[in-house]
Amino acid sequence: MQFKPFLLDAWLDQYEHDIEFDLAASTGPTWTVNDILALADDETRHRFLNHKLVYSRPAGADSLREAIAEMQDVPIETVQVVTGASEGLVALMWLAAEPGANVIIPLPGFTTFSALPESLGLEARFYRVRRENGFRIDTDEIKSLADSKTKLILVNSPHHPTGATIGDSEMEALHDFATERGIQLVSEEVYHPIYHGRQTKSAARLPHATVISDLSKAFSIAGVRTGWMIEHDAQRRGQYWTARAYFTVSNSTTGEILSEIAIRKRDVVLGKTQAVATRNLKLLDRFMADHRDVLGWIPPQGGVTAFPWLVSGENARPFCQAATQRGILLAPGDCFDAPSHFRLGFAAAGDNFSKALDRFAAFVKSWSAKMVTA
Repeated sequence: MQFKPFLLDAWLDQYEHDIEFDLAASTGPTWTVNDILALADDETRHRFLNHKLVYSRPAGADSLREAIAEMQDVPIETVQVVTGASEGLVALMWLAAEPGANVIIPLPGFTTFSALPESLGLEARFYRVRRENGFRIDTDEIKSLADSKTKLILVNSPHHPTGATIGDSEMEALHDFATERGIQLVSEEVYHPIYHGRQTKSAARLPHATVISDLSKAFSIAGVRTGWMIEHDAQRRGQYWTARAYFTVSNSTTGEILSEIAIRKRDVVLGKTQAVATRNLKLLDRFMADHRDVLGWIPPQGGVTAFPWLVSGENARPFCQAATQRGILLAPGDCFDAPSHFRLGFAAAGDNFSKALDRFAAFVKSWSAKMVTA
């Protein structure tokens, strides 16, 4: 078993700790432990400061699962806590890895989507999220890729890194299609419910869908490493529990309490992400209009990342490399198998986003001038 290089994390690990303006980040505004504890009542703060640092339960602490179940409007028994959405993906791909099997995943997409099945010997079939059709997630294309060997279909909405979304009726039709053929439909929803256009519902409402989410993106408290799976099928839940017991045993008790607080106070936590993302997306829209001769883009419909491209069609890695010399971090598109693109996060910078765009504008101007004279 071999993993392909994780280009995205290698890039971020090289630069993000020593950069002035991090526009590569895929998260929202940051929170401290004190910020989260300030949202809790006295009893919960006392519980946090005095809880025992022991193993939690493989399924997750009951009080955390209750909070997730209430948020997702599902029974508590459907909730399996995992260490970030990543562990849920590992479990799903591991269980799907049968000889000759295939999985259907988006391209571009988060590296884990393709790296895991490829490392496990699964055939990865890609449906394209194309800029030529406005980054629309084409459910007809997804259906055309399925056959008798298809184990699962992965839909990511809001999509990372483009911000594309899939409508409720389209998701329901895809759910029915997968159910009729015995294919597991997996909805990865780490950016739900941050939207900039149409609002869509969680697939947790669909009886045969599996939902993966976490607190890293929309909630923007990635440091707690808390994720969850919503699964209505009892047999599958048993498989996830067993996989979890082997992989990581449980989450940290500290992270679980902080996670529970954030989920119960989600109006505040998600409200902060939505407000910052909405404000900064308006600034980004004006910026992209001012630089349309160099940069192309399609405004995201959800999430906190956009996926612009160089209109010249050249590989964006040298562009991103040069930007780091100006104190600006972007994520090269080759990390997502789309070399002319780059990922731009517009929420993590918070109130500094306007200053970051001013710096970025100066860089784009100098880059354009260099290209003209080259």
